Amino acid sequence: MDEPLMRIGEIAAFFGVSVKAMRIYEKMSILKPIKVDEETGYRYYHADQVRQLDALLELKQLGFSLAEIKELIKDGMTKERYMEALVHKKIMWTDKIADAEGRIDLIDEIIEKLATTRPATKMHGLTEEERAHLLSKMASLESYSNSPNILSEALWV
Repeated sequence: MDEPLMRIGEIAAFFGVSVKAMRIYEKMSILKPIKVDEETGYRYYHADQVRQLDALLELKQLGFSLAEIKELIKDGMTKERYMEALVHKKIMWTDKIADAEGRIDLIDEIIEKLATTRPATKMHGLTEEERAHLLSKMASLESYSNSPNILSEALWV
């Protein structure tokens, strides 16, 4: 006797994915139904395909795109290809972590600068003479080496 087939809605519900997602997997030739009823259009999946869907969802959770998954399973997923893909994905995540840590360090530097700088004076609160002095400092060639600080000071005014 044949093993029972699962309809698309049953397998989707079991894994907590939408029927629409299942159809996308089919359209991309990642996970095709074992049978499509010509009269009703119902799609049926075999029990063996449950493992395929489980692997697909695991790869998505690890950050693989559907295109990457398709390429990975294209000619059959061997242990070696799977390990190579995992190593490449690990390197990608490591690079993203390093990038995020660099951004966090930059944010910490800005917070530190903001915490230690004197309160900004609004331009309209300065006298005509103070504004002229600030502008001349910005334009002065002598203060070229100190220009980032002057520009920063001017931006916060």
